[in-house]
Amino acid sequence: MSDAAQLAINGGPKAVTFDTGDLFDWPIITEEDEAAVLEVLRRGAMSGRDVTMQLEREFADWHGMTYALGLSSGTAALQSAMWACGVRVGDEIIAPSLTYWASALPVFSLQGTVVFADVHPDTLTIDPGDIEHRITDRTKAIVPVHLGGHPCDMDPIMEIARRHGVKVIEDVSHAHGALYKGRVLGSIGDVSCFSVMSGKALATGEGGMLMTNDRSIWERAIVWGHYERTRATIWTGELEEEFVTDPDLKPYVGLPWGGYKYRMHQLSSACGRVQLKHYRSRMEEIQKAMNYFWDQLEGVPGLKAHRPAKDSGSTMGGWYAAHGLYVAEELGGLDIRVFCKAVTAEGCSTSPGCNAPLHVHPLLNDADIYGHGKPTRIANSDRDLRQPAGSLPVTESMPRRCYGIPWFKHYRPEIIEQYALAYRKAAENADKLMEA
Repeated sequence: MSDAAQLAINGGPKAVTFDTGDLFDWPIITEEDEAAVLEVLRRGAMSGRDVTMQLEREFADWHGMTYALGLSSGTAALQSAMWACGVRVGDEIIAPSLTYWASALPVFSLQGTVVFADVHPDTLTIDPGDIEHRITDRTKAIVPVHLGGHPCDMDPIMEIARRHGVKVIEDVSHAHGALYKGRVLGSIGDVSCFSVMSGKALATGEGGMLMTNDRSIWERAIVWGHYERTRATIWTGELEEEFVTDPDLKPYVGLPWGGYKYRMHQLSSACGRVQLKHYRSRMEEIQKAMNYFWDQLEGVPGLKAHRPAKDSGSTMGGWYAAHGLYVAEELGGLDIRVFCKAVTAEGCSTSPGCNAPLHVHPLLNDADIYGHGKPTRIANSDRDLRQPAGSLPVTESMPRRCYGIPWFKHYRPEIIEQYALAYRKAAENADKLMEA
């Protein structure tokens, strides 16, 4: 231990003493962003689509994909993707319970429902081994969520989906630019959805993106939520009916099937183009900083990095919503809440857990959102598929098994080392914390 070994919570010196400056500031906004936004503002094009179309093309190219669609939010992208993948009354999606609301709740508006699968304890993402037995003849899509930037194990997920004829909707809202075995996330499933609101790793201000190589999915997403673009010919500018390839859409070409207005605000589109231009270099610096943090904690009992193996070809992208894994057994069973309190006293604010499990929340079990006279979760099902406490044991253990870590935006080793020391001090003094 260092000369700062005594815990701050017990009167010792704090581990974190440096002024962090702009180490955590995000997004990085420059005069280039301001000029792009002002150009749209000054010509009154906020509700137009020309800048959004440019962003869509650049976003698709960045990922090596064919089609992208800018939306008002990641939630709108997910709902559009679900409908485009055929989710209708009584249908089901399979998603992890350990995620944000938007990964699952939009299915309710389509009069479908969600079946939750457990997560893998090391990745915090959906466990491929817990998916297949949940598939029924009503299952239309699997929604893997790359939680906290960690890639889901996509190969077995895709194999299961192909074998059962269901779609895969990647939720990439936490993992912009991350790789899975060398492939960029968002390019693996049938369709992918991104939140690009101002808190995300790729931040446009507010908005969402949908991306696919399947023209039918792209066309359906357009007719679901995009007035004035429902002829689905924005690349060519043509308006003839034959440019719609999906036969189900031809009788209603030009009409808004969903009646939603989901277009991306062009101030966000303008900012997004600049952010995307610089994202790769900024993401790489974040990765360098975050990996350096975990390298400082290599081998510390009780602390396990939430990141793919270095030789796996997989990465964490912009490392949004960064977390660590906690192994209480290696620290004499020290309660994670006590551990986090000690780390916070060192000058590094942290707390236990990550996303609250959805499968045990009253909104997913008891709420009658649309007036069916029964919980919306089962309103259009032929069975009670609610999942009580104890049904997803790994997911339910996560409040005791993970904790927040800093999200460094710049590689500044001296400061990062101090933050790592805060966690190291707490872990290596577990016996003293147990005595308190």
